[in-house]
Amino acid sequence: QVQLVESGGGSVQAGGPLRLSCEASYSRNCMGWFRQAPGKEREGVAIISIYGRRAYADSVKGRFTISKDNAKNTLYLEMNSLKPEDTAMYYCAAYSPQCTLIPSVFTYWGKGTQVTVSS
Repeated sequence: QVQLVESGGGSVQAGGPLRLSCEASYSRNCMGWFRQAPGKEREGVAIISIYGRRAYADSVKGRFTISKDNAKNTLYLEMNSLKPEDTAMYYCAAYSPQCTLIPSVFTYWGKGTQVTVSS
């Protein structure tokens, strides 16, 4: 069992930055960030494998950076140049043998942190 607690969400103006954190009870596995906007399906944002391999959704490439500090058991998502369409509930997820951007392949989930970007 892996416990995940997200933090760092909030309201920001378009073009601004925000950093999300996810404290995990154990972080030495594949972890990722996902988001879900009202009326839409949950989608993958970024993942990082146990070897440090990263993958991003096309919509966030060049703007978002995923990183992990195993000493602190914490996953991060640096978000820059935020757009109104980035508005969503952001979730941290852990443990996936496949380690892809597909939400259904992850086992453990946090409760989410809300990100709202205004124009």
